Amino acid sequence: MSVATPPAPKERRSARDSSASWRWTDRLGLAFAWVLGVMFLLITVGIVIYLMVQGIRFVKPEYFVTSPSAGFSESETGGFLDPLVGTIVVASLAMAIAFPVGLGVGVWLSEYGRPTWLARITESTVEMLAGTPSIVFALFGVLLFQHPALGLFSQSTDGVVYGRSFFAAAAMLALIALPLVVANVREGLQAIPGHVREASYAVGKTKIATTRRVLLPAARPSVVTGAMLGVGRVIGDTAVIILLLGATLKIVPAEGPVGELRGTGSTLTSFVFQNAPTGEANQPEKAFAAAFVLLAMVLILNFAMDVVVRRGRRLTWGS
Repeated sequence: MSVATPPAPKERRSARDSSASWRWTDRLGLAFAWVLGVMFLLITVGIVIYLMVQGIRFVKPEYFVTSPSAGFSESETGGFLDPLVGTIVVASLAMAIAFPVGLGVGVWLSEYGRPTWLARITESTVEMLAGTPSIVFALFGVLLFQHPALGLFSQSTDGVVYGRSFFAAAAMLALIALPLVVANVREGLQAIPGHVREASYAVGKTKIATTRRVLLPAARPSVVTGAMLGVGRVIGDTAVIILLLGATLKIVPAEGPVGELRGTGSTLTSFVFQNAPTGEANQPEKAFAAAFVLLAMVLILNFAMDVVVRRGRRLTWGS
């Protein structure tokens, strides 16, 4: 099966050389775009380097194995084991919801999109979710999970449903990650040339078989990108965690089955928020240490995503 090949290096060079004939306004716009790009790059690098330097200064091995506790000094308040575990649990639950739903919605919008009116409503809904602030999701989640009918998914005492749990936080965070998964799945599928589909149909493959065995493997780099971006967005949110997870020092399980997931807890973002100089604990050293760990997790995710995408592109283009 033949696939389209990317432009040859010579063609790309000739495209760049053609910019020499641009008008001065176009050249000015290009220069302005370069300045903005370099400026944002320098700002990002500065933030990363500053947090890494400060974090390395304060991070200690015992922080990873001790739970936070109440106290007046740095030595009395423990580490951030529970927030670290909470981050992993919330991210896993949220992506367990967002990834399959986003994958299905992205495939349906790209390859089917029927009926048209429903596809348009779905696209508008996904775009609305992408532009909604996380605090809105948090408030909606509080109202939703405080309903007695959903008491099974959160802590409740004597018929009073508190609406705070890992389940509730993960459900709202899944709505935040969903647009990223859908957008990247659609982009990956739409980038596949049409003759690839036609070739698959010509050998007798159905549309479902073509999507599952040909298109999705070819779009794997974009699918992985969407999943990784979703995880990065989830582990970096604070509003949903504070309102729906409770931001307690330790993981407090609820009674009954899967009590840990129905209980309250915290993540690294809420831990940083509480220990920042403007927070209740006011222990900036631990805030910097937790921020360093969170930053390291995000950088590792981005690095893994870049490796997977580059490897997928080499396999797809045969280079």
